[in-house]
Amino acid sequence: MSIDASGREWLETDGLGGFASGSVAGIRTRRYHALLLTATTPPTGRFVLVNGFDAWLETSGGRFDLSSQWYSPGVMGGDGVRNIESFASAPWPTWVFRFADGTRIQQEIFVVHDAPVACVAWKLLSAGGAAKLTARPFLSGRDYHALQRSNPAFRFDAAVRPGCVTWQPYCGVPGVTALTNGGYVHEPHWYNNFLYQAEQARGLDCEEDLAAPGTFSWLLDAADAALIFTTSDYAADSLAQTEVLHLLGRARQREQGRRAKFDSRLHASADAYIVRRSSKGAPGRTVIAGYPWFTDWGRDTFIALRGLCIATARLDAAHDILIPWASTVSEGMLPNRFPDHGEQPEFNSVDASLWFVNAVREYVEARGRTNPESLEDHEDLILREAVTKILTGYSQGTRFGIRVGKDGLVAAGEAGVQLTWMDAKVGDWVVTPRIGKPVEIQALWLNALAFAVQSDPQWQELLQTGLRSFRERFWNADRNYLFDVVDANHQPGLNDPALRPNQIFAIGGLPLAMIDGDRALKVLDAVEQELWTPAGLRTLAPNEPGYTGRYEGGVRQRDGSYHQGTVWPWLMGAFVEAWLRIHGNDAQARREARTRFLDPLLARMDAAGLDHISEIADGEAPHTPRGCPFQAWSVAEVLRLDRVVLREPQSAATHTTQRRSALPVESVNRTAG
Repeated sequence: MSIDASGREWLETDGLGGFASGSVAGIRTRRYHALLLTATTPPTGRFVLVNGFDAWLETSGGRFDLSSQWYSPGVMGGDGVRNIESFASAPWPTWVFRFADGTRIQQEIFVVHDAPVACVAWKLLSAGGAAKLTARPFLSGRDYHALQRSNPAFRFDAAVRPGCVTWQPYCGVPGVTALTNGGYVHEPHWYNNFLYQAEQARGLDCEEDLAAPGTFSWLLDAADAALIFTTSDYAADSLAQTEVLHLLGRARQREQGRRAKFDSRLHASADAYIVRRSSKGAPGRTVIAGYPWFTDWGRDTFIALRGLCIATARLDAAHDILIPWASTVSEGMLPNRFPDHGEQPEFNSVDASLWFVNAVREYVEARGRTNPESLEDHEDLILREAVTKILTGYSQGTRFGIRVGKDGLVAAGEAGVQLTWMDAKVGDWVVTPRIGKPVEIQALWLNALAFAVQSDPQWQELLQTGLRSFRERFWNADRNYLFDVVDANHQPGLNDPALRPNQIFAIGGLPLAMIDGDRALKVLDAVEQELWTPAGLRTLAPNEPGYTGRYEGGVRQRDGSYHQGTVWPWLMGAFVEAWLRIHGNDAQARREARTRFLDPLLARMDAAGLDHISEIADGEAPHTPRGCPFQAWSVAEVLRLDRVVLREPQSAATHTTQRRSALPVESVNRTAG
């Protein structure tokens, strides 16, 4: 058997916004592939401290590589990729290497939760004699979006103590401490022109120089090898005077116990996105929109919260996420980027606030099912007050032309601004401006009103007016589905008939459906026939002007196709709910929907980001995964489908509870994805 590991990536997160990541092949193909990447102001302020390492083994049979690196203009350094016998992603990335002389070595990499600590361990599985392992770490100390070039400011100096080596590469950047049971030799060098092929394919800067201050070595036939990287401050505060193998064993035991508590692969993956947030007030939590390049964003947080927290019964996490956001309402809007550490909030979304209301509704309903008395808690009242502020702000009018008209519908948008989730912008070019009254905004708005009416009847009349207007104005009788935008560009009667997936929220994915019956069936049929793929829903039908079936090329080309046919897995949540509403939400329908729609998504958990679902995929077959390989709302909606929408009343589906097993590797494709 063989596995094409070129596009497969692993991820280890620390619960603070920091992470380690890389490829199954062991080749760093992204600027974000790193061993120690920490968040100095969780979950932001990310720095790459340790990018990776070279490692090799010396036995009586010769010298053998465990690592491989790409160098410009396309030269492979080290043939460790050829020596991989197997790889497993659970409980953490683990490789077994087999060398020509029969020696076998196990290599593990894992990150400790709630700490900036990355652990690497090697164990000799079989050998005919002495076996010396050497590892050379590569350091930078840069912003995680940036790249480093060799420069005289980098400080190679090392503070060496028994079992501990510390470097301070740059002033103002966290220092790096390596804890080890091996020996250290100081041999400072620059290694130039590392080539990151994934960055090259994205049309971005793709070459970097890394500092190699020295090497560590161990006699593996005498003892296992341990190399633990952390920040110097954390090492001084928490890890001082601790024997490294004991420290490694304690960290391994702790992580094994923590990870064993997750019900399934999906639950474990979901946990990676829920992180602590540092702030001047009470500590809270937030949701990382995706790894490796996103932080926390309002819209993504509230969409993902239903799957990450509500579907997994993590109501404490939902509470800790929602409460800090409730205090940020301004003129009826929540920022799409959370303000913290002096950053200015970005109020550039018409739907983030409405998704917040939807998340609050789901949270309140879940709390009511488990603890009805809690609904009068002071902090829950804070959430309801935030909802009222949002509805009032939208009703009276707020930024970017967001206002409710006499028809009870929300109009939004100004030239040069992208306010909906279809928010790609290149320079001054807003690819999908959708100015006017977008269909999913009305669905979210009317659902927000329906939730508010439960405790405050003042919104009843506006809700009824909006529902009546929606049903009269959004039906496209010529095409038998809904307009994507009515009153486009704020011109009354000018409607956008493009077939997009946004209309699915009017018939599914939210408690209140705008339309039902024959019209809802026609909408569902149009979406299923033209937009559905095994990877998710296309953002534009193939026969529409501007359709682009592949997400590739440079920044302008990729952003221009982002919502012009590219597939988004997270949309499958609303689609499947609509399908069940129309086809009957009984056991047989749920089983059919699971087989037809959910199983193909679950099969893609091994396609790119291992144990996760990618942000997007090509609109054309084979629907190659693209964009962020680890995406919160993709995982969240798949988890919500599995655990809530399609769950059998008596017993949960079992096929997602299987743990990852080792994957044999006879040949590994060395071309980066």
